[in-house]
Amino acid sequence: MKNTIAERIQDFLKQFPPFSMLSKEELLKVAGQIRVLYLEKGAYVFEQDEKCHDEFYIVREGAVGLYRNSENSQNLVDICDAGDLFGLRIMIIKKNYRMAALASQESIVYAIPSSVFKPFIDENKEVNTFLLETFATHARNYYTETEKGKRIDNTISIDTAKDLSTLRTISYRKKPLTCTADAIVKDIAMEMNARKADAIIVVDEQKFPIGILTDSDLRAKVATGLFSATAVVTEVMTAPVKTYAKKITVAEAQIALIKNNISHLCITKDGTRNSKTVGVFSNHDLLVSFGNNPSILIKEIKRVKKIQRLRYIRKQVERLLTTYLEQDIPTMHILNLISEINDALVIRTIELSLEEMPSQPTVAFNFLVLGSQGRREQLLMTDQDNAIVFEDVEEAMYDETQTYFLELARIVTKNLHAIGFEYCPAEMMASNPRWCMSLSKWEEQFRTWMTTPSEESTLLSSIFFDFQSVYGDADMSNQLSDVVFDGVNKSKRFLGLLGVSALQKPSPLGFFKQFLVEQNGEHKDTFDIKTRAMMVLIDGARILALYHNLKGINNTLLRYEKLASLEPNNKELFESCAKAFRVLLKFRARQGILHKDSGRFIQLNTLSKNDKLKLKRCFKPIRDIQEVLRIRFQLKTFM
Repeated sequence: MKNTIAERIQDFLKQFPPFSMLSKEELLKVAGQIRVLYLEKGAYVFEQDEKCHDEFYIVREGAVGLYRNSENSQNLVDICDAGDLFGLRIMIIKKNYRMAALASQESIVYAIPSSVFKPFIDENKEVNTFLLETFATHARNYYTETEKGKRIDNTISIDTAKDLSTLRTISYRKKPLTCTADAIVKDIAMEMNARKADAIIVVDEQKFPIGILTDSDLRAKVATGLFSATAVVTEVMTAPVKTYAKKITVAEAQIALIKNNISHLCITKDGTRNSKTVGVFSNHDLLVSFGNNPSILIKEIKRVKKIQRLRYIRKQVERLLTTYLEQDIPTMHILNLISEINDALVIRTIELSLEEMPSQPTVAFNFLVLGSQGRREQLLMTDQDNAIVFEDVEEAMYDETQTYFLELARIVTKNLHAIGFEYCPAEMMASNPRWCMSLSKWEEQFRTWMTTPSEESTLLSSIFFDFQSVYGDADMSNQLSDVVFDGVNKSKRFLGLLGVSALQKPSPLGFFKQFLVEQNGEHKDTFDIKTRAMMVLIDGARILALYHNLKGINNTLLRYEKLASLEPNNKELFESCAKAFRVLLKFRARQGILHKDSGRFIQLNTLSKNDKLKLKRCFKPIRDIQEVLRIRFQLKTFM
């Protein structure tokens, strides 16, 4: 008799790694042994310091938060939603949980016995590698003892960040501090302090390691009085020391440190204690390696061979964004970093999609991203907005050429959807023949929108005129940009019509200063932060950028920064618009992360009084920028 429950579990699991790496028969065997947990909101899967279970978990529906308890608070470390694994420590060690797993909402979780899945880890190299990466990435601590609880942060600069990944070999400290077996602890401590070292390797005459003394040993054994400062190092050191070869990977080093409950690894010439000491690798070095560094993700993106792996990386980007918001990193910095990663994801998706095509393109083309991604303002996963421009061809070849690029676009948009970029409901994607055309037809389309505008063309212009080249021949996008600015310079009437659209956006507040919410539909009684607040600021910056011929500046914050220098009399207004937009961007991102959605529609009853006041303070610049547009383009004549 068929086990229909197991088959349903199997159908779910096969969508996600590492289960997608198993055969149908293997996966059905695993599914048949799974326990299904139905969790009410607030129910624990396990608690901090609880003994590890003989199973790990994957979220089927809902969300499970991972929390680390401190003396007076419970701090959210991560949120796992559908397809996310947690509780993997049991695969490596048998120690108490370092975090609690708590259902953030009503959830269904699958509990997978370690005894059932362990054979696949041992025998399936792909599964083993995936779990090794996952464990090493998520098991790290966020703080380092040597920095007294200060969070390590090397997220700020892509240029200066190290090129790391979980599977590359470690960068250990060469020429480590060493001493002989007859050294005195006091002398060693002074030497460690002078050299700012957190450990010293005790070696014999051949430089073979026989033990290690760390700063934690000094605190626990000497500072407490258990041993005298005049003791010989062999009395206090930890022995035998754990040794590894130079080619150990970052992920393997992470596991070795946790499995052995140690803070340092001794690196020797051949990896054994019977060879020369060549370096040391510590928890601190590991934390630097695993610091929330966008270059790690970008490097991994470039190496990815399968689309499914890109989805896994994109989930890490969400965690990265959460960290940035928690650390209150400057908004422009967050936008730049997340945009670089998003661009890398799109580029790699196109490259992998081209490999799926039966042949390579015979003419040059340019893949454009539009809207929020085109403005480099897409922090959360939102709808796709993209287009393809291809080189002009003879009329007889046009249909064949367009058909090729439409098929490429279909594969690209499908793969982007698999990563997590939702399809555009209005089909403003390159897979739509309207948005996959030759350069000359795009130029003709842009000119038509500006010379004979309509309600639809005004709307489309506000989306398509914020385009950015991410792949292919960027000269094509530059030519389109020239067409836009040439059309604007010939007729300011078009800007006036764009201005009317900005003035007609629904107001955020009513007559009595209350929030105006949606009156019907799916999002009834919610506040639309995008349409009622952000879009007016975006529209105002775009219209004035076109008015001043600001080529190559699509980002709303950068547009206001440039406008402030061009119009000193309106500097204060433009700066207040930029400030309001920064607040709204971060507010929407936090709401999206909290509720696992786009953050666009906000339940006002979930906001604190302080949050509501912050939002309302952002609305004055909206009215002011609308007034600037009204006066400058004499919009009463258009209404």
